[in-house]
Amino acid sequence: MPSNNRITFLGTGLMGFPMARNLTQAGEKVCVWNRSADKAAGLANHGANVAKSVPEAVADADIVISMVTDGATLHGLIDMALGAEALKAGAVWVDMSSTKPQEARTASATLAEAGVAFLDAPVSGGTKGADAATLAIMAGGDGAAFDRVSPVLSAMGRPVLVGPNGAGQLAKLANQAIVAVTIGAVAEAMLLLERGGADPAAVRTALKGGFADSTILQQHGARMTERDFEPGGLSRLQLKDLDNVLGEASGAGLSLPMVQDVRDRFSHYINEMDGGERDHSGLFEELLARNDLLNT
Repeated sequence: MPSNNRITFLGTGLMGFPMARNLTQAGEKVCVWNRSADKAAGLANHGANVAKSVPEAVADADIVISMVTDGATLHGLIDMALGAEALKAGAVWVDMSSTKPQEARTASATLAEAGVAFLDAPVSGGTKGADAATLAIMAGGDGAAFDRVSPVLSAMGRPVLVGPNGAGQLAKLANQAIVAVTIGAVAEAMLLLERGGADPAAVRTALKGGFADSTILQQHGARMTERDFEPGGLSRLQLKDLDNVLGEASGAGLSLPMVQDVRDRFSHYINEMDGGERDHSGLFEELLARNDLLNT
C-alpha cells in the first residue's frame, strides 16, 4: 500500500534508476532528478515527475532519497537544497549512497539545523538487487525517522536499523570489506579450477548450500568463468569503499591486512589495467595478469 508521502529521488544512475522505478511501481508519488538529465528522463514512463533542478525536486517533499557517488556530492546536494530554502521542516532525508561515517554524521547535523531528519542507509545487492527490489538496506539514525520511512524503503529491499547516524555507513564498509576479500578468494578458486581441469560451473553447483557458498561465488564466479565484466558494481567505487574502510580502521588504531592487500590489487587493476569502469569481479583479470594468463 502506498505511503502517501511525496518522495524525491536524487541520483538515477545504474542503481538509482531501478530503485526509483520500484517506488513508482509500489504506487508512491515520486519526483526524480539527476545531474545528467537523460538518465532520469526514462522514469517519466513509469509515472515519475522529472525535475530540472535540485531545489525544484525537493520542494515540498516529505522524504528525500539520494543515491550518488560520494560524500562530497551528497553535501553538494544538501547545500543546494538548503541554500534555496527548498526543504520543508519535518522532512526526512535518506542517503542511500556509500560515503564515510563522518560524512553521514556531518550531513545529519547540517540538516538538523533546518528541522530535517537524516538517515544514512547504504545498500548492498548491486544492480540485480536494485532491479529486483531485494537490496540489503543498512540504516543509521533516529528510530522514529526510520519507522517513518521504513515502509517506503521496503519497496526497494529489506531495511534494518543498525545504530545511530554513521552506523549505516560503517555497516556498508564492513559489507564492502567482506565483498572485496571474497571476490579475491573466489577469483583464486575459479582460476585454480580452470587450470586444474575441473568444471567451475559444476563445482559452483556442488558447493551450493555448503559453507563456501555465497552470492559472490555463484554470480561473480560465473562472471569470471564467462569473462563477463560489464559493470554491475564498478571497480573504482569498490576501491573508494576500501579506502574508506582503511581510513576508519586507521582511526580506530586497527590493521586490516586482507583488506589492505585486496585494496592494493584493485588499485593496480584500476590504475595500471584501466579496469575502473569494469565490474569489481574483474579483479579476476588482475589475477590472470599476475599469472601471465590474461591473453590466453
